[in-house]
Amino acid sequence: MAEILIPRPAATVLTLREGKNGYEILMLRRNLNSDFVGGAYVFPGGGVDPADASDVAQQLSVGMTDASCSARLKIDEGGLAYYVACLRELFEEGGILIACDDQGHEVDVADRPLVDRLNRERTFVNDGSLRFVELLQREGLYLDLRNIAYLAHWVTPVGPPRRYDTRFFVTFSPVGQVAGHDDIETVASRWIRPVDALAMHARGELEMILPTIRNIEIVARFDTAQEVLDYANGLVDIPRIEPRIVDRDGSVVILVPGDEGYDET
Repeated sequence: MAEILIPRPAATVLTLREGKNGYEILMLRRNLNSDFVGGAYVFPGGGVDPADASDVAQQLSVGMTDASCSARLKIDEGGLAYYVACLRELFEEGGILIACDDQGHEVDVADRPLVDRLNRERTFVNDGSLRFVELLQREGLYLDLRNIAYLAHWVTPVGPPRRYDTRFFVTFSPVGQVAGHDDIETVASRWIRPVDALAMHARGELEMILPTIRNIEIVARFDTAQEVLDYANGLVDIPRIEPRIVDRDGSVVILVPGDEGYDET
């Protein structure tokens, strides 16, 4: 019998900004050579690293504590690491840093020397020569968790070569910051309205996986980014969704809780 892989803790974030015709979400295209959903458009995200749960990470986070994060995720401890991980991945993969100084002021995009340093340091973070928390310490910055909300919980089904136990979050993109893929794990980036992303996927123009589609369907109901954040903040019970892969008459079918036959697999 094949070994059933234990899902790795992970975090991903729907980053929102207001656009001329409605709010938009940041989507990145995975490298086609990736061994996990290569070529698909996803939200910035990835596995939770040990440094995300470090004392330093806790000291450099404002707006929430490990206790409040853990209570929100309904786990005993370690909840802050998920929040840190999604913002770290947003910076690494998408180039957006949600941080503030010790007075609570956002990163000043008008400070060109600072922005240029952050762009250089992003390269060092991505190649592993600089830890994300070290970058924050060097620049005197703190992760700003004041406007980040927990949205969903998905677990990769049994079968794929990699499995993730992923918490989905939503947040606002700071005004003036410019997003850009890293050309390593991600090879393209785009801001797109949720309804347009769904329409392009339906036409076969935008490859997406099931959790991405379902979360876009949830937020597409709202007219503004603030409404999305308010919705997420108002959620009480967020279910753990683990799809199941089944064979039906030679065709692969993915079932989620509530689908006919899910409980029988």
